[in-house]
Parts: sequence; C-alpha cells; structure tokens
Amino acid sequence: MLPFCLAVAAVCSCAAERRLSELAACSPGVEISIPGEKADDDCRMSEYAADTGSGKGMSGDENGREAPLIMNAIKDSETGEMVATDVISASRVVARFRNVAERNGNVLVEFDISVPALMTDSEWRLKFIPEMELAGKVSSLEPIYITGKGYREAQLRGYERYMAFLASIITDSSELVHVGQLEKFLMRHFPDTYAMKTDSSFVSDPQAENFFGVSQKQALEHYTRHVLVSRNERRKRDREKMFRRYVKDPVITEGIRLDTVLVSADGDICYRYVQPVRSFPGLRKIIVSLKGEVYRDGEMVHPLARPEDLVFYVSSLSSLVDDTPRYRTKVLQRVVYDNTRAFIDFRKDSADIDTLLEGNSSELSRVRKCIAEITSRSEYVLDSMSVTASCSPEGLYSYNASLAGRRAESILEYIRKDFPDSLSGRLRSASVPENWAQFGLLVKSDTVLSEASRKRILALMEKNDKDSVELSFRTLPEYRYMREKIYPKLRSVKFDFWLHRRNMEKDTVHTSELDTVYMKGVEAIRNMDYKTAVDLLRPYQDYNSALAYLSSGYDESALAVLSGIRDRTYRSSYLMAVTLARLGRRQEAVEFYRKSAEMEPSMVHRANLDPEIAALVRPDAHIMDE
Repeated sequence: MLPFCLAVAAVCSCAAERRLSELAACSPGVEISIPGEKADDDCRMSEYAADTGSGKGMSGDENGREAPLIMNAIKDSETGEMVATDVISASRVVARFRNVAERNGNVLVEFDISVPALMTDSEWRLKFIPEMELAGKVSSLEPIYITGKGYREAQLRGYERYMAFLASIITDSSELVHVGQLEKFLMRHFPDTYAMKTDSSFVSDPQAENFFGVSQKQALEHYTRHVLVSRNERRKRDREKMFRRYVKDPVITEGIRLDTVLVSADGDICYRYVQPVRSFPGLRKIIVSLKGEVYRDGEMVHPLARPEDLVFYVSSLSSLVDDTPRYRTKVLQRVVYDNTRAFIDFRKDSADIDTLLEGNSSELSRVRKCIAEITSRSEYVLDSMSVTASCSPEGLYSYNASLAGRRAESILEYIRKDFPDSLSGRLRSASVPENWAQFGLLVKSDTVLSEASRKRILALMEKNDKDSVELSFRTLPEYRYMREKIYPKLRSVKFDFWLHRRNMEKDTVHTSELDTVYMKGVEAIRNMDYKTAVDLLRPYQDYNSALAYLSSGYDESALAVLSGIRDRTYRSSYLMAVTLARLGRRQEAVEFYRKSAEMEPSMVHRANLDPEIAALVRPDAHIMDE
C-alpha cells in the first residue's frame, strides 16, 4: 500500500510541476488594461470567453482540447480555382495610457485585470498586487485573490482539523477527576458525608475536614487524573503552534479587494479595479503595475511575469488658473498714529519705578523694544510722543490726580535715554487721575459679574462726585472682586506716537501694491486647496473665483460669476463650456467651446483632457454636428 501511495504522490507532483512549466510558458499571461469607453466594454468579475468569434474556425473544442484547424475555401475571381484561406482569430487591442481628470482634489483610476484560463488551477491560489507610482513613490494597493476550489477546500480542512484540536481541550474540570472513585470512597467509609451529595448547602473546608479527616483540597488532589491534566495544559499552550500547523494559509477577510473561489476554469477572468487617488500639486501621471504570485499549499511556488505598465496622465482644472498679478489701490496718509499700553506696577503711594516688582522688567523691556522699532523706521519722522499714566478709583480723586502725574513723569524720564537729544523736546507726559471710561468698558465686558451687578455698578458711575461713587462701591458685595480684578487693569500707562512720512508733502497719496490675499487664493488653486481658494477669492467675483467655485463643485456659483464677465477670453469661454456641460446644457457648452477653440487652437487638445468636454467632442458625440 505504501509504495502505491508514494507512486500516486510522485505522479501528482510531476503533474503539478508540469502545470507550473505550462504557466511559465503561458503567453500572454495576466494582463492589465484600460477599460473601453463604451458601456458594453465593461469588465465585470465573471468568467468570459476571450474569443468572441463563432464556433467555425475555432482551434479547440468545447472542452478546451486542441482540435484540427479547418480551412475555408473560396473561388479565385481571376483563375477560377478554389483556394484555402486561414481563419484569423480576433485580436484584443488594449490601451496602455489614458488621460484622467482631477476633480475636487480626487482622481479616479480604473483598470482591468485579465487572467487567462490557462493560469488557473483548482489547487492554486493566484495573488495579484497592483502597485501605484505617484511622483516617484510606489505603494501597494489592496490585493486580489483568485482561489481554486481545491485550494479553498484544503484551507477549510485545515480549519476543521484545528477546530477538532480545540475540541480536544477539556474545559469541564470534572472530567479531570476520578469522580466515580471519589464517590465510592465516600459511600463506603463516610455514608453520612456521601448523603450530602444532593445537599446544595455550603460546607466550609474545615467542616469537611472534620467529616472525613482530610481537606477538600487533599481529597481532590488524590483523585485528580494528573496525566490528563498535564496533557490538557500542554494543548492549551500549543494552540498557536497547532493553528500554524493545520492552517498553513488562513482565509483573509480584511485588507483585500477581492477573494473569489473559482468553481470552474472554463474561461478567462476579468476584474475591474477602481481606485480613488487624492491628488496633490505636481501630480502629472500615475503609473500602475501588477505583481502576481502563484501559491500552492500555502507557499509561493511561482512568481508571475509582470505585464506592461499602465500610465494615467492627470489633468486638472487648476492648470487653467490665471497667474496675472493683481494689484490694489492703497491710500497713504502723511500723518501716522501708533500706540501701545503697558501695565507697570508701583508700590503704594509711590511714583518710583521698581524693576524688581513682578512683571515690571518684562513690560518695560517690551515698551523700549516698541519705541526702538518705531523710531528706527527710516520712512517715518517722529513728531511727538506722550506718556499718559492713570490710576484706579480707589482713594481720593485729588490724590490720584497728583499720583498719576508723578508716575507719568517718572516713566518719561526712564525712557528718555532711548531717544536722541534732538527728539527729547518732543516728549510729553499726561495723566488720567481715574480712568472711569476704561472702568465702564471693563465692567460691561466682564463675564463673572451678573447682569444685575453690572447694571447697579454702571448706575452708580453716573454721579458727578467721583469720590462719593467710590465710597458707594465699598458698600457693594462685588467690591472685593472689583478691587482685586478690575482696578489693577486701570493702573496702566499709554504711549502715543505721532509720526509723518518722510519727504511726503501731500496729506494723502494713492499707490498700487500687490494684492497678497488674491495671490494667496491663486496659489491655493494651484495647490488644489479649493476650500481655501473659495474663501479667499469669493469677494472678487472674477475668472479665478469662478475657477475656484467650479473646482469645488459649486457649478451654479461658477455659472453666476462667469455670466457676469463681459470681456470673454479663451479661458473664460472654455470654463463656461465646462460649467454648462456639467449642468446638462450641452448645446450651449459646445458653442462656448467652439469660441474658445477659435481664439486659442490649443484648447482643442485641452478638450481631450476634461471629461466634460471630451464627451462633447468624441466622434460619436452627435451634439457637435447639431
């Protein structure tokens, strides 16, 4: 019997190797192609005969066996003799490249994967991995599996063997104990205890030990089937190893595009692969290649020859952007005003600057830096600068007026060294004893105080005698919050700068400068960031804003903008044609396309790149002849 089995295995092995040799010599092998334009050219996941001719003249019978080639005979018109003619099978012509359009930042790539029947076998699994090259970077797409019926049955048998192994693992702990022997022991020596078999009440371990002299643990240990327990634990540990042994090639359900089981291999197989691609600036072409492998018994046994690559040339509406610089008119005033505010802390009743107090050093450094930036501008001349110090309402008004003035003078003297002597006379100091205007704004915008509290505080402010107002504040429950949170914000110093533009005599001058906002919108179109482009270009209502609308899918908005453009260019006419074609107004679209092509003949070539216009100019598009 053993020699017979070995002989059968040898024959099967030779047959398998012969099939692999036939596969290596298979020409053509697997093929990738670009789908046809017509609907009847669609490739679907089904088996179909590659030869679409009639049975007459075929070189094989219905079972795929090679048959004699039957020649046709026709009568020669000159000699009158009957001559034989060869039957030439129809050839399948496939395209290797196609223009694809980017729309709303996406490109849709479609290609067919065709597998000849000769490449299929019940015991094989074919794995096809499409690869896509974008700007020099290659990435693998989701694979496709074509699994033979015998191969899948072998996979399932592996799962069945593994499930049988799992079933052999004992999960009921009672099967690991000699229960019968334990019951006999109790029945013979401790009948009273054995009677507890049907008693569901809980018996503690010490109490059971009093019954028959041993603990439950000791009794269980004595009657445990240790060999069976050891084997069971070993099987638990070996679960992963046994899975790999039995299931050599698991059935994959995630991360794949298709896994079809081939029931019969009577015809070729074709699958339409559709892959969306997120476009990016500079994407000009997409190269698609196909890697194939043959698997048997879970192992790769033969790499398939790669078919010729496909190339998809990407066209984008963003290439129609108008890069012409746009300028805007800017009005320059001769007199320029600037200011900054600082919060400089003073000790109580003091006007001396103390840089050691928290925050003073950083605030003074910021002010000096601001002064340096303003005075260093060569295009401006400083006319004057004023330093205005203010106090909170806390205390008497007269005292606060004196204190604010002294603090303003102190700060002015501190920063005077940052100015040259020629500008020293242009520095002024001023004071706001109690900054009630700022206090009112802070109270109105405060989110902690209730609305009733804010109204009550603002009503008290209406009194003319500010000292009495502050005394009234002291009686309010909100006074502590006001003194700790609002009053410190009133102890500030404001720096006002008045300058004029150097060598400018007129009060105003009109000049032109590059519209940076508009140019950022143009750049956003080029970068295919259409949402940003729409946001930036919406106010301009011009050609580029229409292009941004159209690229974002806002066809009606694009039409409204384009309809308002009076001076038609070849670009605006072409964009109008695309918009009308999208909206189904095909005849009007053709008219605008013709106008564009008349103004710029190169737009005839451009029409082949955009599917909206290509559908109008194809030879079978009768709309062009209407």
